[in-house]
Amino acid sequence: MSAPVPRRAVLRGAVLLGAAAGATAFNQFGDDRGARAAATRVDQPDIANCATWDARPPSSNVSVVQSKPNKIIVHHTAFPNTTDYSLAQAYRNSRDIQNLHMDTNGWLDSGQHFTNSRGGFLTEARHGSLYALLHGQTMVQGAHCVGQNSEAIGIENDGIYVDVQPPKALWDSLVWFCAFTCQQYGIPSREIYGHKDFNNTECPGLLHGRLPELRTAVAARLGG
Repeated sequence: MSAPVPRRAVLRGAVLLGAAAGATAFNQFGDDRGARAAATRVDQPDIANCATWDARPPSSNVSVVQSKPNKIIVHHTAFPNTTDYSLAQAYRNSRDIQNLHMDTNGWLDSGQHFTNSRGGFLTEARHGSLYALLHGQTMVQGAHCVGQNSEAIGIENDGIYVDVQPPKALWDSLVWFCAFTCQQYGIPSREIYGHKDFNNTECPGLLHGRLPELRTAVAARLGG
């Protein structure tokens, strides 16, 4: 027969168990960083850097913001909806955007940080954006949304979606990219917006109405 356990030891054990349970609850429901650490890790999607798609060098040095972005802003390019879903077309599209932004808009580089093609291929747009994303501590200042360029990661989705939905490949790639970006920077999935939330524009078309769906899908990729 086992010796009886002193009442003081039982009470002490109960207190320790209660403290552990409280710590677990805090990590899961009170401390968002702890919840993210316990969530399912999102693998890095393939993102072609600027050199890979033969980007022009910036006309001047890009500015690096010494803090993390706090949101993602979704755009569409308003270019015609190509039926060429190839990787080569994704690279051509990235060059076309950069040429427009530098030669017509007068910007030092592509305005957005990343581009998502209709075939679901991701490219780095503004130089330095991929390095910053992978390290997760800084961001490159963009030129994609007035008032948000030092706070938000901008992603251009190739095409115009005023009256048609994007291809599934583009949508799936957008979900993956947003989930990975949220993970890298600690951005809550609720902090995903459309361009028209901040500026007077129709961008990103019908994608704006799907932002609740996008946030939900990103949250699921992050493990809830």
